[in-house]
Amino acid sequence: MTNRRENPPGAAVSAERLLLPVFITSFGAMMSFYLLLSVVPQYANAIGAGGLGAGLATGMLMGATVAVEIVTPRLLARFGYRALYAASLVLLGAPALALPFSHSIGAILAVCVVRGAGFAAVAVIGSALVAALSPEERRGANLGLYGVVTGVPAVVALPLGVWLTARVGFTPVFISGALFALAVVPLARRLPRRAGGSAAVIGLLAALRTPGVVRPAVVFATTAMAASIVMTFVPLVVADDSGDLAALALLVHAAAATLARWWAGNSGDRHSAGSLLTAGVFASAAGLLAMVATTSQAAVLLGVVLLGAAFGVAQQASLTMMFNRVPASGFDSASAIWNLGYDAGLGLGGVGFGALAAGTGYPMAFLVAALLMLIVVVPSRNQNVPRALSCQ
Repeated sequence: MTNRRENPPGAAVSAERLLLPVFITSFGAMMSFYLLLSVVPQYANAIGAGGLGAGLATGMLMGATVAVEIVTPRLLARFGYRALYAASLVLLGAPALALPFSHSIGAILAVCVVRGAGFAAVAVIGSALVAALSPEERRGANLGLYGVVTGVPAVVALPLGVWLTARVGFTPVFISGALFALAVVPLARRLPRRAGGSAAVIGLLAALRTPGVVRPAVVFATTAMAASIVMTFVPLVVADDSGDLAALALLVHAAAATLARWWAGNSGDRHSAGSLLTAGVFASAAGLLAMVATTSQAAVLLGVVLLGAAFGVAQQASLTMMFNRVPASGFDSASAIWNLGYDAGLGLGGVGFGALAAGTGYPMAFLVAALLMLIVVVPSRNQNVPRALSCQ
């Protein structure tokens, strides 16, 4: 394992200065992603694709993300952070400009696929660079700060997209989503071309053979499935006469996730990451159970608070566990696996819940999802794996 403390003190300070462009570009990318995350399913529903079409919009977006994330470590090894990040920002933003002219579910899904491919490298590079550029003793704190930077767009843009769509229509929101990503493309030039030292890079397949890396990602993926249900279906579930409840629920969910992730990052010394991950699973199940009462505004808000807090805690706990269990040469692969769990969970949650609700209705679908979540409690408690495992 590379000993980062052998580096000159000035090298660590210089490396940390590079975190600013990482944070700014990540913020722009996440604003683009979250602004349209709930709006595109709404658009699919509006053109007549129904709940299944709405679920497919999220599913295809995240499916493409997962597919590209699998090869992102290999692409990074060939092209480096700077070039791949710039290209990914363009792929995330530019296709949104085609959405106002997309009047079929096929066209919408095609846009989702391209945007998902762009989002893949953005997601992997961000956390990997934060881990690589941070001294070991500050890694957890910087990852927590990164969580806030990427969480604030969810707090702001996720409900804002729904709120704006109801007032100005879909097209201005689609254009705004494109501009957020495209505006930060020039800043990608300030990212390092490479990071992580000269040690041999640990590949994705080697990392996937390491239980200490994979298990937290799988458990976290289940909480991402629950979060996807909120992001995709809350605007469709709440009653039409409930005013701005959908936007408020998305705001509360994102705020709870961001605050919980920050709290978990600052509580790592007092609470083990494994315990926090288990707590996140329990809270996700409780949140889904509360959502069964879809006609109760209080129940919906309680559900999104629990689900948001669970998602934030699980994000921070699983990511910290995974980076602590690989050397610096494995950060790209660990980040890719974590994002695979994140995005696969978002995609499967949208498609699976949409298909389930089409046959049972929303209340029963929430009940079934809550019961399925409890199955993950046992593996979530079995996380006692030594730190800093080699993936070779």
